[in-house]
Amino acid sequence: MPKKHYTTPNAPTPIGPYSQAVAAGGLLFVSGQIPLDPESGKVVDGDIVAQTHQVVKNLLAILKEAKMGPENVVKTTVFLRDMNDFPKMNEAYGTYFGKEPPARSTIQAAALPRGVSVEIDIIAAF
Repeated sequence: MPKKHYTTPNAPTPIGPYSQAVAAGGLLFVSGQIPLDPESGKVVDGDIVAQTHQVVKNLLAILKEAKMGPENVVKTTVFLRDMNDFPKMNEAYGTYFGKEPPARSTIQAAALPRGVSVEIDIIAAF
């Protein structure tokens, strides 16, 4: 099965040996994004709401590079540093996916890269 890799300067450069996104079998697998500003490479200031908005903006930039949008997303996984942040994350997240949101799992992680509060990865369908 052929694969295609997607990269955009409008999302953070990977901080490890992984691709921003890989397409295979009609699906796009987008690596977990944390709340990094793509221009500065630094974690955005703010609470879980600000961090969630930045993460989703990063994900949408990668989707756009693949000529996709939030309507193509079929599954997300949200990793939270603290499950007490769930209500505020959920409210911010919910502003992006409309009336038919994707399937989602949310888990509390023991730790996330760079000490951030949230990381999200997605799977989208072409």
